[in-house]
Amino acid sequence: MNRKVDAEVIINGKRYCLAGYESEEYLQKIASYLNSKYSLVKEQNGYRSMDVDTRTVLMQINIADDYFKLKQQLVDVTDEMENKDEEIFTLKHDIVSLRKKVDDLQNDLEKMKARNVEEQKKVVKLETELSAYRKK
Repeated sequence: MNRKVDAEVIINGKRYCLAGYESEEYLQKIASYLNSKYSLVKEQNGYRSMDVDTRTVLMQINIADDYFKLKQQLVDVTDEMENKDEEIFTLKHDIVSLRKKVDDLQNDLEKMKARNVEEQKKVVKLETELSAYRKK
């Protein structure tokens, strides 16, 4: 079981102590993400004139936007992966079918070669008989 980790981070210029069962690097990554979001929100027109609640909501909207975009991206990638899996299955099935056809054709070819040899023997025999008949 993982042990609890405490990490001191700075978010939006304030120092916080985050605790959790993730690594300290992960907790710092979260703080870095939040700081990048704060930077984006601060670039918005009229940010300084907004009250604290509006700033907070704007920040939450930005984070929710990231979340839903990533969630949709996950759905898209999952769908694409499922489609690729189906395509792979179909291609594998096609390969098996084609291998069977190749095997069948190779067997037919071997039979035809054997038949050709027999027919050539008959031709030689008939030519020999004809040659002998003509000599008589």
